[in-house]
Amino acid sequence: MGEREEVQNNNDIEIGVERRGPSSSSSSRSASPESRRITSSSLKEPLLLPHDAKRTNQTSQLAIIGANVCPIESLDYEIIENDLFKQDWRSRTKNKILQYVFFKWTLVLIIGLGTGFVAFFNNLAVENIAGFKLLFTNSLMLKDKYFQAFAAYAGCNMVLAIAAAGLCAYISPAAAGSGIPEVKAYLNGIDAHSILAPSTLFVKIFGSIFGVAAGFVVGKEGPMVHTGACIASLLGQGGSRKYGLTWKWLRYFKNDLDRRDLITCGAAAGVAAAFRAPVGGVLFALEEIASWWRSALLWRTFFTTAVVAVVLRTFIVFCRGGQCGLFGEGGLIMFDVNSVNPTYRIADLLAVIVLGMIGGIFGSLYNYLVDKVLRAYSIINERGPVFKILLAIIISVLTSCCSYGLPWLSKCIPCPASLGDQCPTVGRYGNFKRFQCPPNHYNDLASLFMTTNDDAIRNLFSSGFDKEFQLSTLIVFFAAIYCLGIITYGIAVPSGLFIPVILAGASYGRLVGTLLGSLSDLDVGFFALLGAASFLGGTMRMTVSLCVILLELTNSLLMLPLVMLVLLISKTVADCFNKGVYDQIVEMKGFPFLEAHAEPYMRNLTASDVVSGPLVTFSGVEKVANILYALKSTKHNGFPVIDEPPFSDAPQLCGLVLRSHLLVLLKGKKFTKQRKAIGSNMLRTFNAQDFDKAGSGKGVKLEDLDIKEEELEMYVDLHPIVNTSPYAVVETMSLAKAAVLFRQLGLRHMLVTPKMPGRPPVVGILTRHDFMSEHVLGLYPQFQPKK
Repeated sequence: MGEREEVQNNNDIEIGVERRGPSSSSSSRSASPESRRITSSSLKEPLLLPHDAKRTNQTSQLAIIGANVCPIESLDYEIIENDLFKQDWRSRTKNKILQYVFFKWTLVLIIGLGTGFVAFFNNLAVENIAGFKLLFTNSLMLKDKYFQAFAAYAGCNMVLAIAAAGLCAYISPAAAGSGIPEVKAYLNGIDAHSILAPSTLFVKIFGSIFGVAAGFVVGKEGPMVHTGACIASLLGQGGSRKYGLTWKWLRYFKNDLDRRDLITCGAAAGVAAAFRAPVGGVLFALEEIASWWRSALLWRTFFTTAVVAVVLRTFIVFCRGGQCGLFGEGGLIMFDVNSVNPTYRIADLLAVIVLGMIGGIFGSLYNYLVDKVLRAYSIINERGPVFKILLAIIISVLTSCCSYGLPWLSKCIPCPASLGDQCPTVGRYGNFKRFQCPPNHYNDLASLFMTTNDDAIRNLFSSGFDKEFQLSTLIVFFAAIYCLGIITYGIAVPSGLFIPVILAGASYGRLVGTLLGSLSDLDVGFFALLGAASFLGGTMRMTVSLCVILLELTNSLLMLPLVMLVLLISKTVADCFNKGVYDQIVEMKGFPFLEAHAEPYMRNLTASDVVSGPLVTFSGVEKVANILYALKSTKHNGFPVIDEPPFSDAPQLCGLVLRSHLLVLLKGKKFTKQRKAIGSNMLRTFNAQDFDKAGSGKGVKLEDLDIKEEELEMYVDLHPIVNTSPYAVVETMSLAKAAVLFRQLGLRHMLVTPKMPGRPPVVGILTRHDFMSEHVLGLYPQFQPKK
């Protein structure tokens, strides 16, 4: 469903229903019924399109949500100032306003608590499931049962992969992938039925657990952002009637504006929970996720992330007593690299600059390849759930072969005498995996592959032993992780990009540090951190939020100048080649995303140059048959309302009415036989809550209406539900200025009015699809950028 789709094609059917546009006049109303009979083919022609009488918008109304193609529509962030809203606002007492504020702070508290608990449960499950798998594999290897060890390792990975892919394929395809592009699109004003559904939340939690525990080169950080947003959406819409979870006291937030704020808080809480980085979560939401921001939202997101930090800290302290199985302090990401004094010289700054350039080049190449793989996988995923699961199995087997097979290429290294019992590590996480080596030796490549992703990062960030990893090991690990990360993202499992990028970046960062050796005063662990920062900057294209997240991750404030430098350089270099990875995925998935700035060619066009039809308008008191036909024959979600004599001296714009409000009004059947206004009576019949935004899959649908034949010729007064103050622009406004205004105000519809008097009051309606390059350049190909 979108704002603008063509009228249904029933060209051979005559409709004995009156259709009015802004050009309607009192004389046209007095015409004979025969003169008012029109064919539905005429409905395809806009009533007022001065520059092109047959212009239509052909942009797609579909987008890829997770691993599934779904219809999309826009959200109503605008406050609908109709008579019912004004009556409800005037009736609100001070206690009701305080109650609203109290409940909103209570909700963000619950969002923080819920997201923190889910993050702990996620880490607890991953550490224990993956730990059991690795311990069982290690026990077989200690008995020299290497083939059985591989079979057990690959078999466990395959079972977990099938479980993760099965959940996504059969229960919620929208849960596949990171989820950050979907949340970003939602906060830009794009909605789809399944983006934040309860089923998506369920699959995101358990699919992420199974996918990460299966050994895929994926992270749980992106899915945690989506999980936090789903929790916030579930609370914001008052629960789920389908699953028997409803809360009447949440009725205050049944509008897109409040839900947008709550989902922003949920996304920030997800980042804070994934990285134990509360300030980084707030900045991530501000820099990458949210399209609109204000100071009140800053307070709420900061409070939410602080709650998450307290919850996680409480659980970590609890688990130190050994009550959480294999889960311990290493379960939640925290890489402490502040044990070495970070002194550096001018020569070190040159090395940091080189690292930033490497990260920018590798990051832009990574984004390019991820885009190509996603497009290829979308063709496979379209063939059905079985193919999604088969693809996940193939990638699982390939990952298992690399993780278990590549360490055999590495030679065994004697344990440093100073480490004592710490080397080799048997039956616990650590830097020195014995794998197939004799006693008192370790396999450095196995220490990176045969462990959880979090522990692999911790091993790469470790300080104090410059020769812990061989150069060949770091090269092989970087190449494997780089390639596996590309081909894994896009399969039907919840998967994040942060961990693969940090792993690859830390490996080449440590490689550079090892090569420099005594030429640099910086520790190899610091170089690993700077390499991870450079690759993150090259792929994500964020600066402030990534810098703070890395500092909170590593507890190394003294590294701030170098981290800032490497992020700025990597982003600058990568921007020369392509967009950030999330921006590319948003575009690839087909979301009609509105950027913060308009395209340069839009300054050469005006608002009236891109309005498209058909334009369908209603009178202030309209015939039921006309409304019903318009709702059936178009997919428009907004209709201008024109007051005409006898309700006004001349045709004038009354406002805009929404499809959802019309459906509620028709279901209420407050019809009259005469064409007269009965607004005061309707205000006593309906209240503002009757027209609140329904949750996913709820609300009145067209097929729910039961309009009898005699009721079709009756009239209904639209004035009480008409938004009397819609945003409108004059037709000569530049398209660039209209696009910026549309995005900054968070609009769904923008009316275009004529500049000269004496013309009908509405030229057309602009929606987000009218600002898309596909539509504009299709109308004016001369503005196509030259290649």
